Amino acid sequence: MRKIKIVFFTGAGVSAESGLETFRDSENGLWNNFRIEDVCSPLGWSNNPRLVLDFYNERRRQCLSVRPNKAHDLIAALESDFEVTVVTQNVDDLHERAGSTKVIHLHGEITKVRSNVDKELIYKTDKAVVQGDLCEKGSQLRPHVVWFGEELNKQLVHEAMVELLECDVCVVIGTSLEVYPANTLPILLNENCKLIVINPDETIDSNAFSRDFYFIQEPATMGMSLFYESMLRNQVEN
Repeated sequence: MRKIKIVFFTGAGVSAESGLETFRDSENGLWNNFRIEDVCSPLGWSNNPRLVLDFYNERRRQCLSVRPNKAHDLIAALESDFEVTVVTQNVDDLHERAGSTKVIHLHGEITKVRSNVDKELIYKTDKAVVQGDLCEKGSQLRPHVVWFGEELNKQLVHEAMVELLECDVCVVIGTSLEVYPANTLPILLNENCKLIVINPDETIDSNAFSRDFYFIQEPATMGMSLFYESMLRNQVEN
C-alpha cells in the first residue's frame, strides 16, 4: 500500500526553539542589529564583504552550537511510517541533524560556501570564512545563501513544486509566509491535499493560503507533538 506523502514547509519558527535568533522577532530579531541591505544583499557584499562574511560566520557558529529540537525530531521520526519531504526556508542544518533524509533548502545553507563567480562551485564548511579564502578557480568564497535581490535556485524551486503538487498532507510550520516567492508555494497543493498550519501567532493571515486549512495555534514543538500523535493514531485506525 502506498505511503501517505507529507510535505513540511518550514520557516524560522521551527529553529527558534533550538535557540537560533529569527530575523523578524520584535525584541531580539537579527534585523534589529543589522540592516538587511548591509549584510544580506549583493550591494552589501560589494560594499563591505568583510562585514557580510563576519555576519554569516557568526550565524554558522551559532547554528553549529545548537541542537535540533523536538519539532525537528518528530518530523524526522515520521519517515518510519510516511513518505516525508521537508521544504525549508531555513539555512541551518537542524532538519538533517535530526535525521530527515529529504530536505530542500530554498534559501541556501549556512554550512556551505560557494564561489563568488561560479555558483556551481559549492563547498561544505564548519569554519569561519575570511577575505582571501578562494575557491579552486581563484575567486573569493561567499556564503551559500540567497540574498535579497537574488533569484532562488530554479531546480530546487521546481523540486519543491513537484513535492507540493503530489503530497497528501502539507504542514506549514514556523513561517508567516511573508517572503516571496516561497510564500506562493503552498498555493500549488492539489484539491485533495490536507493543509495544516502550525503557528503561535493568532493574527496569521488566512488569505495567504487561498484555501481551507486546520490551524494549530502553538509553537513548533507543541504543534508538532499534536500533529505527530494525530498522524500515528490515524495510521493505526486505518
